[in-house]
This record gives sequence, structure tokens and C-alpha cells, in this order.
Amino acid sequence: MATTTDPLSAVVARLAAAGGPVDLEELRRTVDTMVPFCNHVGVRVTELAPDHGQAELPVRPELQNHFGTVHAGALFLAGEVAGAAAFAGAMAPRITQLQGFVLRSSKIAFLKPANGHIRARATLDEQAVRAILAGGAGRFELPGLAVLHDDADLLLGRIELDYVAWLGAAA
Repeated sequence: MATTTDPLSAVVARLAAAGGPVDLEELRRTVDTMVPFCNHVGVRVTELAPDHGQAELPVRPELQNHFGTVHAGALFLAGEVAGAAAFAGAMAPRITQLQGFVLRSSKIAFLKPANGHIRARATLDEQAVRAILAGGAGRFELPGLAVLHDDADLLLGRIELDYVAWLGAAA
């Protein structure tokens, strides 16, 4: 059985040792490259901030469906990655306590055929984020929303995101 190293855990360990504020750019670079499948597809995290995450999907023929538009799976991946970036940015103040998170469910609405370069921007429920950051250890749920646009800023789709995560006690 192969052993893998979790790059996020390595960054979190460095952050915990440093004891200072989280470097969001370092966190963005880590989140951007840590998932092999995202690297394979070419989706990139372009923004990671406390209030949102953004990912971009390149124009590539192999990401198209049989109609010549961007495949639904590639669109979903862009939205899901933007959501993960939003999650990491929102949880940055307590990221050293993060024990795990998972996208429990999602619901996507495709509104228009997607062509060309895709931009996905995700936000999380601000009230829930504030409560989580102010709370203690334990399991929590966090809803979010990703919207998909093309280069003409045409709204292509919306993805409702439903995360579950676990925070440990402060060290």
C-alpha cells in the first residue's frame, strides 16, 4: 500500500509552529496543487481569501463533451475547487485545528452551455463562518455557493455546497 503525504497537513504544521497569522498566499499555493486530479485536469485556485475562493478551468479540447461545450464534470470540479478554496480561506484563523472536512452533498444547476475559459467563485455562509470561528471544538456544517462564469461574464451555473468538518481543541 502506497503512503502519501498530505501537503495541507505539512503547511498547517508549519503555521502552527510559526504561531503567527496564516499566510493566505502560501495556503492558496498549497491548495492549488495538492490534489492530483485537479492538476491532471488543469483547474487552478486563483484566489483564496477569508470571504471567497476562486478557481479557473482552462480551455482544452479534452475537457469538452460531444457537443463541443465544457463537460459537466469539469464544470463541477471548478466549482468544487473554488468551494474548497473558500473553505480554506474562511477557516484560516483556525486552520491548525482543522481535523478534516468533506463535501457532504451538492446540487448543481447548469444554466447555459459553457464554452471557453471558466471562472468559478465560491462563498460560504458568513453567519455560519463567524459562529464556527468563535466556537469550540467539534463537528460543524457549513453551506456555500459557487457560481460559474465564462470570459464574457455569462452566468453558466450555480452549485450549492454542503460541507461537514471537524475542529480540534486549540493547542
